Amino acid sequence: MVRVCFTPNLRRYVACPSLNASGDTVGEVLAQVFAQQPRLKSYVLDDQSRLRRHVTVYLNDRKAELATAVATGDEVYVMQALSGG
Repeated sequence: MVRVCFTPNLRRYVACPSLNASGDTVGEVLAQVFAQQPRLKSYVLDDQSRLRRHVTVYLNDRKAELATAVATGDEVYVMQALSGG
């Protein structure tokens, strides 16, 4: 299983506690999370199922893409970029 965590700014809009999911890639793991939390998908992926421009995903301590392979015990962190002045 892979642990998936979401930053507080995403949790402000959608209830998305940290979850455990399985899969071979970050995308497969997130698909399982979206099956449990369907509203979350539109905050993370665009209409072509790509990461939104303002969303960054880390696998453990490295930036990851949806096709990045995962292993049991890994942690995926989903972050929404903050901007402003």
